Amino acid sequence: MNLKNKLRWIMAIVTTFLFAVAVGQSAKASTIDNSYALSSNQGSSLRTSNNVIIAHATAVYAPAKNVAIYENREWSNTTAYVQYVVGDGGKIYRVGAEGYQAWGAGSWANANAPVQIELAQTYDQVEFRKDYVTYVNLLHSSAIKYGIPTDVDSSAWRGVKSHLWITNNVWGDHTDPYGYLASHGITKAQFAHDVKYGFSSSGNNVNPTPTPTPKPSKPTNKKAVHVTYALHQKGKKWLNPVKDFSSGSNGFAGVPNSAHDMLYIKVNRGSIKYRVHTKEDGWLPWISKGNKKDTINGVAGIKGHTIDGVQMYYTTPHGETYQQAYYRSQTTQRTGYLGTCADNGSVSGYDSWAGMLGEPLDRLQIHINDSSEY
Repeated sequence: MNLKNKLRWIMAIVTTFLFAVAVGQSAKASTIDNSYALSSNQGSSLRTSNNVIIAHATAVYAPAKNVAIYENREWSNTTAYVQYVVGDGGKIYRVGAEGYQAWGAGSWANANAPVQIELAQTYDQVEFRKDYVTYVNLLHSSAIKYGIPTDVDSSAWRGVKSHLWITNNVWGDHTDPYGYLASHGITKAQFAHDVKYGFSSSGNNVNPTPTPTPKPSKPTNKKAVHVTYALHQKGKKWLNPVKDFSSGSNGFAGVPNSAHDMLYIKVNRGSIKYRVHTKEDGWLPWISKGNKKDTINGVAGIKGHTIDGVQMYYTTPHGETYQQAYYRSQTTQRTGYLGTCADNGSVSGYDSWAGMLGEPLDRLQIHINDSSEY
């Protein structure tokens, strides 16, 4: 082998090594399963601008393989698919083509995202860890590949963006992937750190389930915060307001097995903003006042439109012990309360909004504290 060819050989090895490092062992090209990839004459033929990488979660507890199969089969009927689905213990399934528009988060997001990635949901913590490392590394390496900042959900219009960021800043009603990540102990801050820097090839440079920072046993400046709220029964009238929550029929807002169309919430300290999701309209705008007589600015909801989701965020007065809105709901189609929520997903281990889309919300409980009382 002459010197020139030897140098080429060495450079090829170095280039391959650097690429493997960039994508991480969990996101190597050799691990991508192309069995369910759309063919060249399927999906969108429009190229993307390279401004954002979008992080999703599937919202269903199903194998990633099944999600990929479904998107491959139904992409034309549902007008929904992404480039990659991650799951099943760290596997990557390709559906759409990189650099071409997928249909995952609305027209702006689709046009600006060369890569959108779904994280399949599992209850298995061991499987989740493998999935999470792969997911993070694929987000990180995709951003680097397309010259996109690895910062997550920054105020800039370029970077790695959650579907929640797209909802809050562009369009939509999705809040993923934060609710699912929180169910496995991953905070927004942890996720942002991990995506920014990526995992080493072993996946062990950061612990995906960090030990929470202990709270003071005796908060030094905790103030009692009371929340008053009421639901309007669809087709009927405003129900009596509820203060905080208790047991029995007066311990929640709403009427069992009945639909509701409007909600107001107010607090005696600090401030709270809230919004509702209706079956007819999706997520409606945030409301920061609580006045049933002001159906424009003081009430969330539209008369006659069925509420199936609620989200809120409490702001603690400066200098006081940090507190949050903890809340939960039931629906007309299920027995028992759904999972407890904390603000809009800011607390590890709690859901980011209450309700079940498509199922009328029939009762709601809220309290404000530095920890959940449910």
